[in-house]
Amino acid sequence: MADGFFRKRSVIALLLLGTLIAGACEKLAPPPVPRGNRVEAERLAQITTGVQTRGDVLALLGPPTARGTFDEENWYYISGNTQLMPGRYLELRDRVVVAISFDRRGVVQDIRQLKPEDGQDVGMVSRETPVPGTERNMLQALFGNIGRPSLSDTATSTMNNPARMNR
Repeated sequence: MADGFFRKRSVIALLLLGTLIAGACEKLAPPPVPRGNRVEAERLAQITTGVQTRGDVLALLGPPTARGTFDEENWYYISGNTQLMPGRYLELRDRVVVAISFDRRGVVQDIRQLKPEDGQDVGMVSRETPVPGTERNMLQALFGNIGRPSLSDTATSTMNNPARMNR
């Protein structure tokens, strides 16, 4: 009877200790780091479609984080907070993307605030491009350096090493 009581207490103590350690890890995490160019709502409200130009947007919001890949008509202001969690990867929190579109004359045509649902996951390709001549078989890996001059050979190391020539 007493043996079962001590077992229960030790299990409860281990669970309590585990909970405290997990909570402490969260408290030991470094503070979030702001990244990108965060657009303030007051400044964004000052931009009127059909009136302001690229120069006006640049003066109000600063340079964009990214521009359109194939044209200069789209500017993107991307910001977010990142935090490195103990035992985890870098975590992105609170991402905000503001897209501003211009017409051919450089006048603001559209302002959108993109949400995470508007994004698309991009799958990475794990294939590698083969480079001829870099494949080594097992024998080349084991015996590849036999017959090559080494650094311990004084004749070759003195010829190729300017610091040792005067010795």
